[in-house]
Amino acid sequence: MDTTNENPLEFNSRIDLNKLQNAVAKIKEELGKIIIGQEEFIELLIVSILADGHSLIEGVPGVAKTITAKLLAKTMDVDFNRIQFTPDLMPSDILGTSIFNVKTSEFEFKKGPLFSNIVLIDEINRAPAKTQAALFEAMAERQITIDGTEYNMAPPFLVFATQNPVEQEGTYRLPEAQLDRFLFKIKVAYPSLEEEVAILERKHQQKVRNEEDLVSAILTAKEIKEYQETIKDVIVEDNLLRYIAAIVNATRTNANLYLGASPRASIAILEAAKATAAMNGRDFITPEDIKKIANPILAHRIILTPEREMEGLTPEKMINQLIESIEIPR
Repeated sequence: MDTTNENPLEFNSRIDLNKLQNAVAKIKEELGKIIIGQEEFIELLIVSILADGHSLIEGVPGVAKTITAKLLAKTMDVDFNRIQFTPDLMPSDILGTSIFNVKTSEFEFKKGPLFSNIVLIDEINRAPAKTQAALFEAMAERQITIDGTEYNMAPPFLVFATQNPVEQEGTYRLPEAQLDRFLFKIKVAYPSLEEEVAILERKHQQKVRNEEDLVSAILTAKEIKEYQETIKDVIVEDNLLRYIAAIVNATRTNANLYLGASPRASIAILEAAKATAAMNGRDFITPEDIKKIANPILAHRIILTPEREMEGLTPEKMINQLIESIEIPR
């Protein structure tokens, strides 16, 4: 009996994904030296890097939002800046400002901390709207315009922003246009009891004063760019393009939603699904890849009607209902 094709999961990839997969595995291994649990959180952050998208990370204080993003940045041999957003932070504090040079009698632009490869913005919703809005152009177009001059951001340029739940005191809700710039909104939950015990055990046994020194750089800027180009070659069947469009379109026609998702959301699902497939060693996407990343892409881009919100419906539950209502292509 011919058993050559007995296992349907075995196939020859048309794209060499071994190097990419090994890099992802090493990144997870480095983060595992310090971070316990949070597998989905870390995986989504890696997907956002491969898909060249920004990530908004939400959770209560103390669940390792900032340290995880910071350590992930440390696994990449690129420039990194951390900006703490506060109520008195001004746009010029992050973008930079023009300073008069007495010697040349001309104004010179002094770049702010936003000019970096990986930018970690801590507590983005602690700053007022005008400072939040200063990020719009940089996040969408990878450039900043100051005094009529355009300054390009060196690739890769990725923003990881943490925020506290909007119900907490002293926060400024991000506007819809700002939220739409983020590929993902990742909600970080409390650890399980077993994970918290493991966290305490590791902390008790930890002899290194600065645990960040345990993490080594895995990727260079050139390799990140190479992997971002690789996932563009991942194959997407026409019926899956229609499936993505159907999911996003359903957010615009549902009576429970006041605001649906834009075409930017469709593109985000496409790119993130490609990255997810590549991380799993496949050069083609499946409906499962789309379903896996649809919620963190769509939930922050929709607004429920006040009636449904009062009834306890959440954007995450709404997206799950929409996905279940759409026929999966075969």
